[in-house]
Amino acid sequence: MIPRFKKVIEIVNPHLKKEQFLEEHNRLSPENLRATISLLSRFRVEKASLFQDDNWPIDKFRRPFIIWLISLSWDKNNVQT
Repeated sequence: MIPRFKKVIEIVNPHLKKEQFLEEHNRLSPENLRATISLLSRFRVEKASLFQDDNWPIDKFRRPFIIWLISLSWDKNNVQT
């Protein structure tokens, strides 16, 4: 039997600014899920209810951001012309 190890990601500072969130998100993501500052700004506008302040806690926002990002890609690929 092969032992299974979970990759542990240590979050040193959960109170990231937008640029730091972007850097960490892109570091952890495959190429097709990498983002830009403009995408983060759009996410913040569309998901304003998630935000309490200017912090971008990666453990709180990364999953909703990825789901939102995938939905954008899906919508773009399924638009009727």
